[in-house]
Amino acid sequence: MNDQHDHGALGDAEYAEFMELAAEEGFDIEDVEGAIEEAGHGPLPVLAVVGRPNVGKSTLVNRIIGRREAVVEDKPGVTRDRVTYEAEWAGRRFKVVDTGGWEQDVLGIDASVAAQAEYAIEAADACLFVVDATVGATDTDEAVVRLLRRAGKPVVLAANKVDGPAGEADAATLWSLGLGEPFPVSSLHGRGTGDLLDEVLKALPEAPEQRFGNAVGGPRRIALIGRPNVGKSSLLNKVAGEERVVVNELAGTTRDPVDELIELGGTTWKFVDTAGIRKKVHLQEGADYYASLRTAAAVEKAEVAVILIDTTDRISVQDQRIITMAVESGRAIVIAYNKWDELDEERRYYLEREIETEMQQVSWAPRVNVSAKTGRHMEKLVPAIETALAGWETRVPTGRLNAFLGEIVAAHPHPIRGGKQPRILFGTQAGTKPPRFVLFASGFLEAGYRRFVERRLREEFGFEGTPIHISVRVREKRGKKK
Repeated sequence: MNDQHDHGALGDAEYAEFMELAAEEGFDIEDVEGAIEEAGHGPLPVLAVVGRPNVGKSTLVNRIIGRREAVVEDKPGVTRDRVTYEAEWAGRRFKVVDTGGWEQDVLGIDASVAAQAEYAIEAADACLFVVDATVGATDTDEAVVRLLRRAGKPVVLAANKVDGPAGEADAATLWSLGLGEPFPVSSLHGRGTGDLLDEVLKALPEAPEQRFGNAVGGPRRIALIGRPNVGKSSLLNKVAGEERVVVNELAGTTRDPVDELIELGGTTWKFVDTAGIRKKVHLQEGADYYASLRTAAAVEKAEVAVILIDTTDRISVQDQRIITMAVESGRAIVIAYNKWDELDEERRYYLEREIETEMQQVSWAPRVNVSAKTGRHMEKLVPAIETALAGWETRVPTGRLNAFLGEIVAAHPHPIRGGKQPRILFGTQAGTKPPRFVLFASGFLEAGYRRFVERRLREEFGFEGTPIHISVRVREKRGKKK
């Protein structure tokens, strides 16, 4: 590693001391450097897969992620629980946003495709545009090209359904789209996907651009997320002190994400309202799909996710999915329990039980009980957001971390498995936003023990309102020194 190399969150002196410790414990230095660099990269680059319906986007996504996870069905409008997946190619990891699910709305195909493509492109670092080579470029494809040009993101063009040499000529006609070389692939059979992914890696940055406002002194970005009709628009209006967003009893009346600069507690914040799409009975599936796509796009751009929960309803599977999306994206998190003023004693009792059982995965997140309608406890929202941001940016010096890890290992050693007792030898914090730790161990650490270490880290150093990522590197026997 040369002198110019980024040491993640470690300063030069700390880095040198850390490497000496690693050498003493018998770790391969390159392996240690690689582990710190990998953990320190932070959020993964995002690839949006876009194109008109039925060109094979979901099948191609399954090829890219290497497993059948995106639902594939030979009709448009097939919905899924999630729209973002993690993929790896040639040793590099990235996120894939699948825009395969959609529902044709009353405004016609062009409007539907444009809407779902726009949300995905907004969150992406690069785009994979999929065209059916057997059909050729259609008017809808041309409309997507115009969107891609406007967005100015790098684009890789996939000419899909080229199952053999005979289809290569069909692929070549797609040069006419003006997006450069069309890569002939068969998402069904896997033909050509390796070359396509090589090209995708060239288009994706090694690490994504910081989309966070404070990098250039701008306002911090807050995404208001939650299931439809939970009160996101009402909350935005209440914090803004005026009617800035249309509020309607019909769930999902907000169509476009609305970014609002709002001053609260003497600070300007950028709020992104991500309310669901308007629901009509025959559009139910497509609307739900759009809502998750837009939520994913807003969360990718935000630093803090304020998750609204409707306290008058049971905490639902949909609430849990939204929470999981925010946690997996590594954003700071605040939970706002809305409509608190509408609760009677019985509902409040059962709600507290639900919070204990259903909200366990975010028990570390600041909680505020609010009413978007009456403004109850709104003044508590900003301190909760500031607390979550502080946790998200917390950095523990390596010396202090290792003293803490030493105490843990001494007081609570890992259980003996197969006659061996793995030990945490040392560790470092490789990055912040969210905090990312690498632990170096003498053997495999079980998931339960990792959770215990995370819990103790929180007790010792705070980390309120932020997910924590812990990766473990095990010392290989051949590298051990006597």
